[in-house]
Amino acid sequence: MKPELEFQTYTNFERELLPVEGLSQRVIAKIPNSDVATRILEFEPGTNTSPNGIQIHDFWEELYIIEGSIVDLELNEEFTAGMVACRPPGMKHGPWIAPNGCKIFEVRYYAKGQ
Repeated sequence: MKPELEFQTYTNFERELLPVEGLSQRVIAKIPNSDVATRILEFEPGTNTSPNGIQIHDFWEELYIIEGSIVDLELNEEFTAGMVACRPPGMKHGPWIAPNGCKIFEVRYYAKGQ
């Protein structure tokens, strides 16, 4: 189970560097030994996730861009603050570049009968 948490500043959660330079996350809640998590994903200005390639996974992913923007390099489209996405399992997405940086709220989960 995910932990019970009352409102607090997201910066209270440890910033974890990810394998792509300039990309980090702050995990708010996670079910151990799974990809089920709620996190803040942070792109520093200029971050390019091309080394990760196109992403495909077996869980649902729902996102809200808090600030900044990302450009999907496959779609050649920019997504900006206030925009949302819902990605079902198997949906291709990315890679991205964040010319001016970006902060995204993300929830990952598995659903019965996906």
